Amino acid sequence: MPTDDSRAIELLSRTPYGRVSASMRALPFTTVTRHLVIDGRLVLRLHRGYNYHHALDGSVVAYEADNVNSDERDTWSVQFTGTAKIIDPTPAERALFGRTPRLADGEPFEPVFLCIEPEFVTLHRLSDVPVLRYAHQA
Repeated sequence: MPTDDSRAIELLSRTPYGRVSASMRALPFTTVTRHLVIDGRLVLRLHRGYNYHHALDGSVVAYEADNVNSDERDTWSVQFTGTAKIIDPTPAERALFGRTPRLADGEPFEPVFLCIEPEFVTLHRLSDVPVLRYAHQA
């Protein structure tokens, strides 16, 4: 992989969650998901009850993660684009994800796992980003 791709993969290890986007019945959707990079592949864990895994399986998807809310002066965003497929990770790989959320929208969280083989990896950086405070913050 080129240097930027390697850097992008390294940055993904700094944040545990991102967003996967695809379309379902011709309508776009985005959902938050836990991710790991395992052997150069992006492995996602999301809630089976959302039923998004059916739309994602076999589809070209975009996955994005960033450090936007980190208060760091340099901000980065990584996007993976590739085909997602449902997988059954090994027990060791499942353990790497850590504890699952207890509930998703009030229902018990039931994990389902997908893998994205990256076809395109994009890394964007903003330097010396001003820290913005929301109006409701002191």
